Amino acid sequence: MDSELAALTASGATTLVSLMVTDSWTHARELLQRFLSRSDPGNSTITDLDAARARLLASQSTGHPHGARDTVEQWEAYLRHLLEARAVSGAELRELLTSLQRLQSEAARPGTVHNNINGGVQHGPVIQSGRITRLTIHAHHPNPSQD
Repeated sequence: MDSELAALTASGATTLVSLMVTDSWTHARELLQRFLSRSDPGNSTITDLDAARARLLASQSTGHPHGARDTVEQWEAYLRHLLEARAVSGAELRELLTSLQRLQSEAARPGTVHNNINGGVQHGPVIQSGRITRLTIHAHHPNPSQD
């Protein structure tokens, strides 16, 4: 395999694995399923992909440092196998990688957030957060006015 195709499989696997832990995963999975439909009509590779994602998510939650690297190596080998077996062409793999990279860049872009506050009058700042720990709130009491 020439160096361009080797770089393509490495980049494709890295991009694929990075998308496994984003909100864009469902769309990336659909792209991959269409890409693999000719070489894997039984969808066993998609099942393997789902299992790899589950292992990756589990390794992240347990702090296993090698989970992502192992998953990238697995999918890089699989993409290389597809090219060597001529199940896909370099051009098809490039097209898939372009689509995955587009998804990855969209996932990295911050979205617009719009919040509404209902249920009463707020006389101070409102903070919205996923989780706040060890927070101490000190009430500010102005000095009573002296006559």
